[in-house]
Amino acid sequence: MRKDTLAALNEARRAGRAVVRAFDLASGEEILIDPSNPSCELEQAAATAARADRSGPVEIVGRQWFLSVHNPPLDMAIIGAVHITQPLAQMAMLAGYGVRIIDPRTAFATPERFPGLTLTHDWPDEALDKAPLGRRSALIALTHDPKLDDPALTVALRSPCFYIGALGSKKTHAARLARLRQHGFTDREFGRIHGPIGLAIGARSPAEIAVSILAQVTERLRMDGDGAPSPSVRESE
Repeated sequence: MRKDTLAALNEARRAGRAVVRAFDLASGEEILIDPSNPSCELEQAAATAARADRSGPVEIVGRQWFLSVHNPPLDMAIIGAVHITQPLAQMAMLAGYGVRIIDPRTAFATPERFPGLTLTHDWPDEALDKAPLGRRSALIALTHDPKLDDPALTVALRSPCFYIGALGSKKTHAARLARLRQHGFTDREFGRIHGPIGLAIGARSPAEIAVSILAQVTERLRMDGDGAPSPSVRESE
């Protein structure tokens, strides 16, 4: 690996940007690719590898390349230290996410309820300003409180995060979108919000709802799509 390539990879890591190193196995040529906006066939292959977190060989127009994926860590920001948050945070950590729980209500966001997890008692917009959402971030809003969920969703819609989800019924979600529309968001932007949150698997308990949420987050992370929400489960909250 060339010194300038190593320097560029280190810079991308510090900035939290995904990079794919494409190495021609025959000629030794190497190219650094930003997988966020692919155009040519090699860049599309790099984007697919980055989405799957999977390095490996690929043949493009008769040339053999090895694609090395350098992704920033996965990040999950959960708004609300509620019952669903407890199993969701544990499951997300097992799936490789760095989990942070944001809730200014200190009676809920306690180390006793969330041992070993990062707790932030700032208001959501302030917390997300200090630690911005990136392309490998998922924003989960679970409080049902517009004073907490709405600022977080506003920040998320203006960020490049790959997943946005909000707990609540269809009626609750419609009222939420009416409020957010006052901030100038469009229907296309609202299509990024999975509301009601979670895949439709018939979940009932907090743990089951957590499974449905993490499943939907995984679907958006790993699969192609245009950002439209998958069928949701929590339509009676």
